[in-house]
Amino acid sequence: MIRSQRLLSLMAPLAAGAGFFLSGNAFAADSLGDALARLAPSADPKVIGLAVRASECAQGQGMAPSDKLAVIDYSKPSSEPRLWVFDTVHRKLLFQELVAHGRNSGDAMSTRFSNAPESLASSIGLFRTSDTYQGKNGYSLRMNGLEPGVNDHALDRAIVFHGASYVSQAMAQAAGRIGRSWGCPAVRVAVAHKLIDALKGGQMVFSYYPDKRWLSSSSFLNKCSNSQLAKVEASRTQHPGI
Repeated sequence: MIRSQRLLSLMAPLAAGAGFFLSGNAFAADSLGDALARLAPSADPKVIGLAVRASECAQGQGMAPSDKLAVIDYSKPSSEPRLWVFDTVHRKLLFQELVAHGRNSGDAMSTRFSNAPESLASSIGLFRTSDTYQGKNGYSLRMNGLEPGVNDHALDRAIVFHGASYVSQAMAQAAGRIGRSWGCPAVRVAVAHKLIDALKGGQMVFSYYPDKRWLSSSSFLNKCSNSQLAKVEASRTQHPGI
């Protein structure tokens, strides 16, 4: 009995080490899309997966890597949180927020999207953030649309992140929707500055809607091979954070 107890005591540290080794391998083997989807259970995991695929494809096509990824799911009503901002290096959820769509994109639900100037509609697709500025809506963040014909007029249209008083949970509860922008992904004033600071300077933003034409033609969703994406995923998991 004593000998068995000694054997168990000697094996315990080894077992703990093995457990640490396995958990580390499991983390490394876990895809980024799966990891982020678990962090945001209210999000559609398929949308998160598409966002990760698009951002990794952009990197696979030679764009500089980013360490933040914002995902907007415009298929959800504006009364629900439908914006998630992730730290993709440390695999953390930084923000889960309400976000407005353009007044010509719909009422409580957004159904129409545009790349045209003065359309007052939101745009879908993959964007890359740029610089910040102080405008008529306060502290704001410019974005470059990366998809020709889909969102590449975003900079000219001033499609930017900014805070807005019409984005609030109180309005969502009272009216069944939040206010609408002129096409910008407007967020709560209280969170706008911190969210913009997290996303400024070349981070990725993926705005989703189940538009069949875009889903079938987007170069970031269709033009990268699995081997290209695997290389990008491998580069992420070399230093996955904690």
